[in-house]
Amino acid sequence: DGDRNMILGNKFFITPSDSVAMIAANAQECIPYFKDGLKGVARSMPTSAALDRVAAKLGLNFFEVPTGWKFFGNLMDDGKLSVCGEESFGTGSDHIREKDGLWAVLAWLSILAYKNKDVPEGEKMVSVEDIAYEHWSTYGRNFFSRYDYEACESDPSNEMMNYLRGMAEELKGGEKFGDYTLDFADDFEYTDPVDGSVAKAQGIRFVFTDGSRFIFRLSGTGSAGATIRLYVEQYEADSSKHAMDAQEALAPLIKIALETSKLQEFTGREKPTVIT
Repeated sequence: DGDRNMILGNKFFITPSDSVAMIAANAQECIPYFKDGLKGVARSMPTSAALDRVAAKLGLNFFEVPTGWKFFGNLMDDGKLSVCGEESFGTGSDHIREKDGLWAVLAWLSILAYKNKDVPEGEKMVSVEDIAYEHWSTYGRNFFSRYDYEACESDPSNEMMNYLRGMAEELKGGEKFGDYTLDFADDFEYTDPVDGSVAKAQGIRFVFTDGSRFIFRLSGTGSAGATIRLYVEQYEADSSKHAMDAQEALAPLIKIALETSKLQEFTGREKPTVIT
């Protein structure tokens, strides 16, 4: 139905987390609709913090919301939001109160057209890959991946989440996880700035001082079982490492996340069903 999108260059994939950040970073300059600037930007909590870095550098209002498009919709209705996105391939803006895949593709085409407007005929054109590396050189790269463990037994899955929730409540900043130093751990809670509603237990976060993090969320506990989702993010400022494969860059943190959660011990699952 056209509400999702996937941005691909020539043998080059832009993650949805990076895509919304790159659209926001280039919106005012490259997309006429945003010529007067952005009202604000937002991402779902599991989506990487690439957008946060754009908001901080450009001085934009920023919102981190639970998974679910209604939270973006409230912000749009209140005039607080221009561009938003989620890691599950949904991106949108305030032209419509919903995710819009065709809009995301047109936004990227507008950015490509603007970047290539002064390229002389016959010269190499600016590519999707070029735009990505230019962005990472300015903001750093947030390596990101999602592991889905589908059709897990509900009771052990809930036990694992309760175990992590208890751990998050007890942990203090400064504790070491391998080479990583904990900034904070929590069970994400959101108070809507528009209607004051509170959404609790939205995902258990372990956030480290270098901007890296891992998150566990549980969805679906019906007859087909539960799906455990692990989101892993590694921030890398060093441009010499930006070309690394994401799974290679994330491997140490994924190992720590799986050891911390005791996922295999609780669920018996040795590998995810799907890696995104």
